[in-house]
Amino acid sequence: MGPRPPRPAGGRRPRGRVVREDPHRINDRIYGVPEVRVVGEDIEQGIYPIEEALRMAEEKGLDLVEISASADPPVCRIIEYKKFLYDLKKKQKEIKAKQAVIEMKEIRFGPNTDEHDLNFKLKHARRFLEEGHKVKAFVFFKGRTIVFKERGEILLLKFAQELEDVGVVESMPKLEGKRMMMYLIPKKKK
Repeated sequence: MGPRPPRPAGGRRPRGRVVREDPHRINDRIYGVPEVRVVGEDIEQGIYPIEEALRMAEEKGLDLVEISASADPPVCRIIEYKKFLYDLKKKQKEIKAKQAVIEMKEIRFGPNTDEHDLNFKLKHARRFLEEGHKVKAFVFFKGRTIVFKERGEILLLKFAQELEDVGVVESMPKLEGKRMMMYLIPKKKK
């Protein structure tokens, strides 16, 4: 019996362990280039034929890893590949952890919002600003309430004044369609 024909597209997935492709070409997977620039610790850096670079890595019991395929000649490093991947993942995790995710939190008012509701929404806005989020406060004018534009502006300015210890007004209240909006950003910590 000969080799099995290839599985048709849309067929069942193969069972067993999924083998992931390495993000870098290593050792004998580096092909199609006559020479490479070799870098690494305790190595005479320079341009070597690919066979010699592979032999150097093998002598040290390490891997030849293609770091920059687009360079001319490609740059390869002689290192322990698994340790290299581990360090790379660790660096990426650290970078991701340092990046602060700033979300835009919205707080909506009506032009006739009473004192109790304002205090309730102030409490939420204060927490958002302390967590480092940006706050978009807006008054939504429904139907004929658009005649109370001044009330909306006064409400937003009072809101900003109450939060001046934790936030800074990024843009003053302005009317866009049926909404009067104002943006607050967290105050820089000293």
